[in-house]
Amino acid sequence: MDLSLSSSSWPLFAAASLLLLLARSLYHLASSRLRLRHVPGPSASSLIWGEEWNLYHNAPGSSYIPWTKTYGNVVKINGALGHPILCITDSRAISYILSLQPYGFPKPHGVRVWFQKTIGEGILYTEGKAAHERQRRLLAPAFSQHSVRDLVPIFHETSGKLAAQWSQIIDNAGAEEVEIEVTNWAGRFALETVARTAFSYQFNLLSGESSNLLEALDGLTNNEHNAASFYMRALFWIVPSILDIGKKGEMVRRTKSELGEVARKMWRDAKVADDSHDKSLMAQMLRADASSEKRMEEDEVVAQMRTILSAAYEPVSASIAWILYELAVNPEIQEQLRAEISASPSEPTLEELTSDFPILNAVISETLRLHPPILENHHQAEEDTIVPLSHPLPGSSDMHVLIPKGTILFIPVNVIQTNPDIWGPDAHLFRPKRWMDAQAKHNLFAFSDGPRSCIGKRFAQAELKALIVTLIRQYSVSCRYDIEAFQSFVVRPRVVGTPMSSLPLVVRRV
Repeated sequence: MDLSLSSSSWPLFAAASLLLLLARSLYHLASSRLRLRHVPGPSASSLIWGEEWNLYHNAPGSSYIPWTKTYGNVVKINGALGHPILCITDSRAISYILSLQPYGFPKPHGVRVWFQKTIGEGILYTEGKAAHERQRRLLAPAFSQHSVRDLVPIFHETSGKLAAQWSQIIDNAGAEEVEIEVTNWAGRFALETVARTAFSYQFNLLSGESSNLLEALDGLTNNEHNAASFYMRALFWIVPSILDIGKKGEMVRRTKSELGEVARKMWRDAKVADDSHDKSLMAQMLRADASSEKRMEEDEVVAQMRTILSAAYEPVSASIAWILYELAVNPEIQEQLRAEISASPSEPTLEELTSDFPILNAVISETLRLHPPILENHHQAEEDTIVPLSHPLPGSSDMHVLIPKGTILFIPVNVIQTNPDIWGPDAHLFRPKRWMDAQAKHNLFAFSDGPRSCIGKRFAQAELKALIVTLIRQYSVSCRYDIEAFQSFVVRPRVVGTPMSSLPLVVRRV
């Protein structure tokens, strides 16, 4: 008997398979919704899109604030096609998810597919305690305090190159001040700096040169104002294959290809150079790999390198823009910071950046509090799990909630970091002095928390400090435009009413 399918049968077979998959998905969604029926939340704004339309089109994170005020610290919202999402701001639940049971709440499948398709199976993709801890052990030496200390001179060098470009722009304009589009330079600085420090590689982006990689990264994540971007964002949670479709899918593939091409060249060049005394992150990875029982394959190394390049570009470039924006619209704080910086060495060490600049540290922490580059922490219940709560759900005395297997969780960082109960009645205001109060004990979730927290936290903070010391020592910045936040892969600033990231600041020598 011939059991093969004829060409005319394939469409019928594909349609039947799709219907079966859809039926299973709907059954699972219905079961989860039934088990979460006691969790309060808003009625779906749309039968098809749930709350995804509002989350996409409203100001980043703005919907979470009224939901939390109305329904409490565990809120059920509807995603596309009715799949349930739990929005969690309960402190005890967050601690349990991030710190006590981090491997019981992996990234959602759609998020993992996104990372797989854009950067490969590096540390952001990997799940499971053993696999993740192995990758983290290989990367940790490269991001240790000792390693970052050795990289600070390169942070100062690339910061000086950016400052020199701004000086040339002012000279060419023949004016005392000039308007500079900051987000462009922030991206160039972030990518050039990680290439130099991590892989001893130069793109020469701070000389104004073009880069296919920079264009690919920017095109993928700074292009979130069209219908295709909305459909992809709304549906990839439940239909990850949508990441392969259309122009957006082409951009995803191009980004991975460009990252891979650069990463493979860096890796092969580093192996040829074989400099055991090099202080770059690449050299640290090579030494850690050499001493590991299980050596890394090239594809695994390239995935880690893609991850480092992407992670160091997106959040850092967004944070640079927001720091400069807050200084531009808070001139008194800018002047206080300049006075602090002017009284210090021109290229402070890591220890000096950490301990000798209280205003600088406060400005950066306060910016990350109000403008966390990653708006939401996303997780998914690996199994049916009972999660403890600080406060019971409305109408219940139970100090826990049962989260069904497969339920997607959103932890909105902006709600946690602007909670008046924690940060005071002025939590919505930019007030760096709150970080200088000796009695204050503040904690940021901008880098997440627990064993899955951002491994590059020290690196990013030192990089930001070195750049701001260099720029504010030489220039003042001010802003003539109304600026709003918009969410791409990270939360970026843009001029109100424009489609893409933009932050034109008036830059003047001091």
